[in-house]
Amino acid sequence: MISPLKEFLEQIQLQLPKEELISRQDLKRLIESAASRLDLVTRDEFDAQTAVLQRTREKLEALETKLAIMEKLQHSQE
Repeated sequence: MISPLKEFLEQIQLQLPKEELISRQDLKRLIESAASRLDLVTRDEFDAQTAVLQRTREKLEALETKLAIMEKLQHSQE
């Protein structure tokens, strides 16, 4: 399987005029430099944050359920 970055680099190389061809390593460094200035996260970081969000959502739902039960009990005692 070809990596997306490798495929992207190959497409750029194909579109450059012959006299403007630069080495793959230089092109990779250029893209990595540009990407580092963007507000990007790695897939691992994204997956970790997604897992944290899911656990937080589950805890929130559990707390909302408990609160609803407590409010119902309080209203029934009044």
